[in-house]
Amino acid sequence: MTERSDHVVVVGAGMVGLATAWFLQEHGARVTVVDRTGVLAGSSRGNAGWLAPALTLPLPDPAILASGALATLKPSSPVYVPPTLNPRLLRWLLDFTRHCTPGRWRAAMEVFAVANARALEAFDAMAIEEPTKQADPFLAAFRSERDRAVLVEEFENVATLGGATDFELLDESGVHGLEPALGEAVTCGLRISGQRFIDPVRFVSSLAAAVESRGAELVVDSVDHVASNGRGVVVRTATDHLHADAVVLANGAWISGLARPHGVTAFVQAGRGYSFTVRPESQPRGPVYFPTQRVACTPLGAPGSEDAFRVAGMMEFRKPDAPLDPRRVTAIVDAARPMLSGVDWDTRTDEWVGSRPCTADGLPLVGPTRTPGVHVAGGHGMWGIALGPLTGRLVADQIMQGRTDPLLTAFDPLR
Repeated sequence: MTERSDHVVVVGAGMVGLATAWFLQEHGARVTVVDRTGVLAGSSRGNAGWLAPALTLPLPDPAILASGALATLKPSSPVYVPPTLNPRLLRWLLDFTRHCTPGRWRAAMEVFAVANARALEAFDAMAIEEPTKQADPFLAAFRSERDRAVLVEEFENVATLGGATDFELLDESGVHGLEPALGEAVTCGLRISGQRFIDPVRFVSSLAAAVESRGAELVVDSVDHVASNGRGVVVRTATDHLHADAVVLANGAWISGLARPHGVTAFVQAGRGYSFTVRPESQPRGPVYFPTQRVACTPLGAPGSEDAFRVAGMMEFRKPDAPLDPRRVTAIVDAARPMLSGVDWDTRTDEWVGSRPCTADGLPLVGPTRTPGVHVAGGHGMWGIALGPLTGRLVADQIMQGRTDPLLTAFDPLR
């Protein structure tokens, strides 16, 4: 550690904010974390918990356009855009659509390849009680070899851009042999090596406890405004004014409201994901992904037990505080039912919707703004869990040591 004792306020107590707090503390900073509803209130809670570099890919995907714009208007579609006249959302959707081209996807993937190669190392650097878990096996399961070929082609494209994915093709007997809980509809699969996963609630709660035990103050309050006062920054909350040397805005889908006055014009749109918990007759050994259906499944208990099994998926673009849409939960159930056996779907619990902060170009917004002392760490889309610790390390290094990592050029929030 250095001997510096700068005071930094971090707005947001999800994975990104808490990881930033951890690495700031490594440099000797005094940290205050402020969140409007407390630890794990945003999209970190119901996340699938995958630390899967092989599948951490840019959200603007040509496949979305290939399925047709009308498909996104159906509540059962994996990507759903409710009819809207919201001009800001319509502008964002137009910009997002412009980035769903092969060329722009490849450009973004080159950046993701660099970030993915470093993401797990950042997890290992955070010494907290709750460990990450090796995903062995990590399976992708399909109805047909034609469906599987889509993901294989994607992995091959990633390889040309610097990403490396170690996978094995599995026939019907091979994939069912590795995971008996798969349903009869599954005819083939992929076994992907080198991936990990976590229970997001346990891991992020453990990270919060570690940050607090190292001296951070966790404040439950809403932040209304952030400004420079010439000597540092002032963070105005609903009940107080916090004075600090720097502030990091890591408040997920709500980041634009605080960041826009500081020159961050890239709008962060809520891409809402859903999850719920079931208790299968036999707990799968590792994470299971159904790429065609865009459904992610994570065992949160011991293999072979009837402990919690999280089923997550879907992407819908609407206001972050909109209520849960039960049609989206039904769509996940309908998609997953034939792919898994031994699950009583009617006894599901913990139905949840969370707002993932999405940028139109698929790249996070990480780094300093036009206002001295005001920094941004957000816009990770679906990958705030997987890339949160790396983001925290990059931000802390820049604030405390003045070190600008080359990745921050691509993540520049003023782009």
